[in-house]
Amino acid sequence: MEKTIVVVGATGLQGGVVARQLLADGRRVRAVTRDPAGAPARALAEAGAEVVRAEMGDLASLVAAAEGAYGLFSVQPTVGSPGTPPGFTAEDEVRWGVNVAEAARTAGVRHLVYASVAGAGRHADEVLPRNVLSKARIERRIAELGLPATILRPVSFMENYAGGYHLRDGAVATAFAPDVPQQIMAVDDVGVFAALAFARPAEWIGRAVDLAGDELTPRRIAEAIGEAIGRPVPYVRVPIEAIRQYGEDFAFAYEWLNERGWRADIAAARRLHPGLTDLRAWLAGGGAAEIEAFFAAERATRQHA
Repeated sequence: MEKTIVVVGATGLQGGVVARQLLADGRRVRAVTRDPAGAPARALAEAGAEVVRAEMGDLASLVAAAEGAYGLFSVQPTVGSPGTPPGFTAEDEVRWGVNVAEAARTAGVRHLVYASVAGAGRHADEVLPRNVLSKARIERRIAELGLPATILRPVSFMENYAGGYHLRDGAVATAFAPDVPQQIMAVDDVGVFAALAFARPAEWIGRAVDLAGDELTPRRIAEAIGEAIGRPVPYVRVPIEAIRQYGEDFAFAYEWLNERGWRADIAAARRLHPGLTDLRAWLAGGGAAEIEAFFAAERATRQHA
């Protein structure tokens, strides 16, 4: 427990839950961020983390941040995700992920846990969406470097249904086919799996695990949200051509999920973590309140428009 674990991307969604879970478990955490003065970094410092500044685009800063640490958690932003720099590309994601892996090797880190994505190890490159392919490439570089590593491959997050990514005008609105099941998981469970991996290295080093907590059709997800907030929430399918206007990669990702899907083994994931969160539990644990707050803000904006 006295060994330091570095969390790269500690002020992001996945990195934040991993850092907080490790701190809750009594681990020594070195939280790496571009902005140590920002509110998320200050909150981690108050919780007991050592906060250091490094850039994933700057290999030397990553090596310095990893020096003397036992373990390292690595996650990179996906193109289009909140907080990515202007002009951020899939190639940037790969470069950043490889930089973190190279830094772990240079610093002598003994256990790397990398947050990839489900499906990254299942298909040939030519049939993968770009957001999955970029992570598959990082996985391959980790293997080439011979790093003692665990690969966690989560599916889409339930948190996508708590804001503008999947909510609009009081409805769930996505390009998913309404009756094709989609796998989802709570981001907090990434923290649990990462902590398990660091706690049991003999079991987890060399392992790659696809992770999901529930599987429901988009129509059923909308119904469950409506039940949780006490009023009907319709499901509206966004035409794929509307998504294509934002980029071919985004459209292809939706098509891939409609036709192939994540295909994680939920039962196997639950055997590893019996408390794995399903959608109903996530809604009851705060997700419904976040959704209602988003819809209320939408209504207020329309009233003042």
